[in-house]
Amino acid sequence: MKPVTAKRPRAFVRVAGPDAADYLQRMLSNDVEALAPGESCEALLLTAKARVIAPLRVLRRSVDDFLLLTEPELGDRVRVELVRMRFAAKAEVEPEEHASTLVFGERPQGALPNADYGREAWEVLDAEVVGEPIEPEELERLRIEAGTARFGAEIDDRVLPAEAGLTERAVSFSKGCYPGQEPIARQHYRGKLNRRLRVLELEGEVDPDAEVRLGEKAVGRVTSVVPGLALAYVRTEVPDDAVLEIGAARARLHLAPARP
Repeated sequence: MKPVTAKRPRAFVRVAGPDAADYLQRMLSNDVEALAPGESCEALLLTAKARVIAPLRVLRRSVDDFLLLTEPELGDRVRVELVRMRFAAKAEVEPEEHASTLVFGERPQGALPNADYGREAWEVLDAEVVGEPIEPEELERLRIEAGTARFGAEIDDRVLPAEAGLTERAVSFSKGCYPGQEPIARQHYRGKLNRRLRVLELEGEVDPDAEVRLGEKAVGRVTSVVPGLALAYVRTEVPDDAVLEIGAARARLHLAPARP
């Protein structure tokens, strides 16, 4: 049986040199020094106020050679930020060109895990994978069903990582300092979220950025939509069984499936 596959647009940035591991450990939200060669993890590049500059997957290719995978529009921003903050660190920061293919099902050799779609999925770099293609519309539906935030839709400078569900998958609370660590830790240990990203089941048509209402009160905003489903930031006090209104449409909260 052929696997199900899709192209995954990406930008790639190489960080390599004697200080690469130490530098990335000081700049990113996850414990990249703990990676063995061939291993990867999710991480965030953040501002000092814990706003997301870029979500990343970090692949440690060797002891002093890392490849950062990010969204296609963010490659230059990641490179510029890392060069700007490098100071005396002995690490090259350069773009690279690769092709990434998503594969659903059994893990191909050397593939990287991808938890964006609520089912077992992998990313294969620079290899031709023969499989049944999945349409972009279906891929977007899987992302929304899984409650996965996407940069430019759910992730922007108005959003805290915890609101978007990013701290569970891309933040280490036991590593040393990095830009944005203090507000991230303060919110995690002492704070309370006012809103969080939720999946909505829809009856009717809605548009991104539409207001979500509970009775007379505005309680959220829509970020992504496919027929019958949406992602929205919704205030945490809204009951799970509440009937919400988005213009002429009605909606209910839906628990996203657990990630693989």
